[in-house]
Amino acid sequence: MKKVLVVDGRLSNRDLVRTVLESSGYKVAEASDAAEALRSARDWKPDLIILGLHTPGIDGCALLHEIRCDQELTATPVMVLASNAIPGDRERVLAAGFTCYLARPVALPTLRSEAERLLP
Repeated sequence: MKKVLVVDGRLSNRDLVRTVLESSGYKVAEASDAAEALRSARDWKPDLIILGLHTPGIDGCALLHEIRCDQELTATPVMVLASNAIPGDRERVLAAGFTCYLARPVALPTLRSEAERLLP
């Protein structure tokens, strides 16, 4: 079973993503801030990490940098779910090294299909 780590400061956002992914057969862990996310990622070794751009404790791009610097996590796909998306966000985060960019509100079938695409 593929493992997904969902990182978001809002419980309601984590609940929604967890529900969608668990109904698709993925095992899901959650983190509410950057420190918890790094600890969980290093201990659990997820197959996919989904996070927001504005993660409590550190911004999403800085958190991605920390993930990419860890040799055991460097190849892990990282999807960003962006709230309050502004023009240029998509290009900026993909250039920063994110694997996938989705803007909220995201259609649940799109979230499911992107997870499936990243976890063959």
